[in-house]
Amino acid sequence: MSEQEVLYEVVDGIATITINRPTKYNALNMAVRDALSDFFKKAEEDDSVRVVILTGAGEKAFAAGADITGFPGRDSTEIRPAAKAGQDLSVFIESMSKPVIAAVNGFALGGGCELAMACDIRYASANARFGQPEILLGIIPGYGGTVRLPRLVGLGIAKELVFTGDQIKADEALRVGLVNKVFESIEALHEGVKELAVKLVEKPGVAIKLAKQSLNNAWQQSLRDSLAFELDVFCQTFDTEDKEEGVAAFLEKRKPEFKHK
Repeated sequence: MSEQEVLYEVVDGIATITINRPTKYNALNMAVRDALSDFFKKAEEDDSVRVVILTGAGEKAFAAGADITGFPGRDSTEIRPAAKAGQDLSVFIESMSKPVIAAVNGFALGGGCELAMACDIRYASANARFGQPEILLGIIPGYGGTVRLPRLVGLGIAKELVFTGDQIKADEALRVGLVNKVFESIEALHEGVKELAVKLVEKPGVAIKLAKQSLNNAWQQSLRDSLAFELDVFCQTFDTEDKEEGVAAFLEKRKPEFKHK
């Protein structure tokens, strides 16, 4: 992977991690996911880093999900390591001792939405779009989407979003509790995120760490068991004919014809 596909910068105690594939809508392939994992671990281990910001390059996307070109022909055995690595990255982000802020510009779909949900706080620009469209490919979310989404927005709304694959705009995401704040422009978004990060840098690090642990414990409960179940059923969808048809239709830019098997 070109190192430029994921950027890492530390300024005044704030580490900014940027997915830098704007021409690909910052899609998450294996190399990008591995680089994200490396940079988040680097930020966690760096005592000078007090806050982490995750964002996507350009104006069109935070991260538009997994790179679908790698899906055709892959079955449950082949997809499991990649899905498990995606879940592990989400769990690591969530369990870091430092606050992680998602600055969501443009599309946050599939794995991109799941990464944003693993962050502690989500700020979005008005052009942001959120969704879990995996059902349109004949599969389900596999990076924690069926676990974190209902915890954030409630079970009914989560089921509607996962069952339909529909996207919601930033204002609706704010209304249902998926994001904390919406800004009119991408410039205002980054200014707002920077302001929050600076505020958090000034807070006591040990207290932030312990508060985050306590909040996560109250929120997660059986998170790991839920993730393990999601991993199993996500991988099962890769053994279906519908997955092959859904992925093929996406790549061929046509409407899928699912056989429900």
